[in-house]
Amino acid sequence: MATKKKSANKAASSPAVDKDTAKALAKVALRPSANAAAVVTEYTKMFGDHDINDLVDELVDSIEKVNAGDMKRCEGMLMGQAQALQSVFVNLSRRAINQEYLKNYEAFMRMALKAQSQCRQTLETLSNIKNPPVVYAKQANISNGPQQINNGVPAQTPHAEEIKNQSNELLEVIDGERLDSGTAQETIGSNTALATMG
Repeated sequence: MATKKKSANKAASSPAVDKDTAKALAKVALRPSANAAAVVTEYTKMFGDHDINDLVDELVDSIEKVNAGDMKRCEGMLMGQAQALQSVFVNLSRRAINQEYLKNYEAFMRMALKAQSQCRQTLETLSNIKNPPVVYAKQANISNGPQQINNGVPAQTPHAEEIKNQSNELLEVIDGERLDSGTAQETIGSNTALATMG
């Protein structure tokens, strides 16, 4: 195991690959069409061997069509996926009904219903591509925490504004006349009819 690590490190640090080749390889490694071609090649071996360059060219053509607004291939892809998911759903549902034990039946049905849900979502996505939903919301405010929204133009207020003591204003009734005059009032006599009970 140690010899493999040493040889891998040697190959990575060896100056055999010039800078131009390394830069070209880095660009290819980051191209979406090249990445997709690498994955497609691995998953489509049942169709035989592919020439990776032809596959990259075909993917570039596909990407350019989508960029130009032609969504026919995407729509076809989604419809194909929906059909495949429908087949998975039917297969798993039929296998579930033949199970003897509840645990096995439940496992097959759970997977069947997941395939059915994915099929529905795929068809919904296809529908949204063909007929984009109309959004009537003027503004949507979505936040995971506190959020302040300032609609409109802020009011122009001077920076140094006189601070008024509101508690004093509440005590005034009319132009400076205070509710509590502070003058002594004459005492009221006691009501003899309300004497304490003995």
